[in-house]
Amino acid sequence: MAPPTAPVTPVPSTSLVVVQPLKRKRCAGCRRGPLQMLVLEEGSPRCLGCADLGHLVFLPRGDTALTRRSREESALSAVVVRFNRRHGRYERQGVLVEEAGLARAEERCLADAEARRRRRVRDARRRAVQDVRFADAFAAEIRRLFPGCPAERAREIAAHTSERGSGRVGRSAAGRALTESAVTSAVAASVRHVDTPYDRLLMSGVPRHEARRSIAASVEKVLRGWRSPVPSVTGGAVAGHGVPEPGGVAGPRGRGPEWTGR
Repeated sequence: MAPPTAPVTPVPSTSLVVVQPLKRKRCAGCRRGPLQMLVLEEGSPRCLGCADLGHLVFLPRGDTALTRRSREESALSAVVVRFNRRHGRYERQGVLVEEAGLARAEERCLADAEARRRRRVRDARRRAVQDVRFADAFAAEIRRLFPGCPAERAREIAAHTSERGSGRVGRSAAGRALTESAVTSAVAASVRHVDTPYDRLLMSGVPRHEARRSIAASVEKVLRGWRSPVPSVTGGAVAGHGVPEPGGVAGPRGRGPEWTGR
C-alpha cells in the first residue's frame, strides 16, 4: 500500500530544500551517484557532502512535534521533498537536521509525551461528539427533504456519508453546510448502491456511465417516493418505503418483508 500523501504545505522561501530525485543523478562536483538526496545549485545536482549538508540526519515526516522541535534545536536544517508525478507537485518527505538537535528534540518530546497523549485523547473525544451531532443533523435534513425515507435508513445514510476522512459528499464544504444538493447527492448515492443492481452491473464489466444511465429511472422513482410523506394507512403500508405491503412484498426491487431499508 502506498504511503499517505503528505500535506501540501508551502516551503518557506528561507528554507533550504533538498530533493529526493526520481531519476538516477550524479553529483556535478564529485561525480558520486546515484544520489539519494541532492541540492540543486545553479541547475546542477550536488550531493549533500558538496553542499555542506552531509553532517545532517534525515527525520521522516509523521511526528509534527518532533519535526518542529528538531528544527528549533538545529542551527542548520533543510526540507526534503520529492516530486509526485500523479499529483504534479513536490511533497514534503521530512527534514534534515543536526544530530545533536534531534537528540535534544527527542528529550523535549519525551518530557511532555503524557501531556500530549492526554490532549490527543481529549481531541479525539471532542471530534467524536462533533461527528455524532453532525450525523444527527444530516439525518434530520434527509428526513426534512425526504419525509418518506425511513428514519433508520436516513441515519444509516448520514453516518456513512459524514464519516470523517472518507472524502464523501457529507465531508465536503457543501455537505457540512447541509445544502440541499449535497444531501440529495448522498441519498441518491445510497439508493443507487442499495436499491438498484448498480453494483452488480459494475462487477459484470458494464462501464460506470452506462450503469448509471440504466438505473437512473429507478433511483429517481425511489427519490420521488421519498419526497412525499408516508400517509397513515391502517392494516398495510405504502410501497417504495421499505414497509411490507399486504401479501408480503415490500419496497423497491420486490424485496420480501424482512427488508428493513438497508
